[in-house]
Amino acid sequence: MQTNIAKKKLKEGGVIVGSMVRTPDPSLIEFLSFQGWDFLTFDAEHGTLDPGRCEDLVRAAEVRGVTPLVRVTTNQPSIILRFMDTGAQGLHVPWVNTGEQAEQAIQAVKYHPRGMRGLAGVRAATYTQAMKYDEYVQKANAETLTIIQVETAEAVANLDDILRVPDIDVIFIGRTDLSHSLGVPGQADHPLVTEAVDTIVTAVEQSPAALGIMVGSAEEARMWKARGAQYIITSVEAILAPACRSYVNAVRG
Repeated sequence: MQTNIAKKKLKEGGVIVGSMVRTPDPSLIEFLSFQGWDFLTFDAEHGTLDPGRCEDLVRAAEVRGVTPLVRVTTNQPSIILRFMDTGAQGLHVPWVNTGEQAEQAIQAVKYHPRGMRGLAGVRAATYTQAMKYDEYVQKANAETLTIIQVETAEAVANLDDILRVPDIDVIFIGRTDLSHSLGVPGQADHPLVTEAVDTIVTAVEQSPAALGIMVGSAEEARMWKARGAQYIITSVEAILAPACRSYVNAVRG
């Protein structure tokens, strides 16, 4: 298991920048890895990725030393286990609404003594070829980056309990689902949403966790960086669409 460069940078107080990818193409991941991202997150929640596909994407990211993460489909130990066994160095856990659910996620990600993740000689463990089980367990527990998504009104109400759970590296604000939960779907700038977001930002500032956010542009990323976000992610589509439109418009004059 490689050293998690993104987690190291984050824990040193730095800002890490990454992209969400839903396309199951290792060549795309290899190309993106040349662009300077700290991490790439493979989206199994809002995409068609399965563990087999993710394993190939993880391999492609590792070639250039980019930290590979996965957004899992749901907060279930059996699901988390299969995606973590691909060699991913961390994951987004969606729809975490209580402290108990946050603890469940951490226990599914971590091995003994912190968690109950199943242990086997799979790719994540270098097939037991590069290190023994006990060495791997210690390294995996130290290197895995855990991102907990707060994206419902219930989660905001229970945020203090969530933040009391040890080993949460990032609290990620899911503004789209949060708007839906608050009865204003798709209106991320609605006062109800901005008030909830402000509550999350304030709570995270007073905790050991870093603040995470999805952005649609470099301008928005800079704004969130100024607000204290350390884990900033965009999507391939958000980068690709304006670049394509700019090119087409420039050529057509």
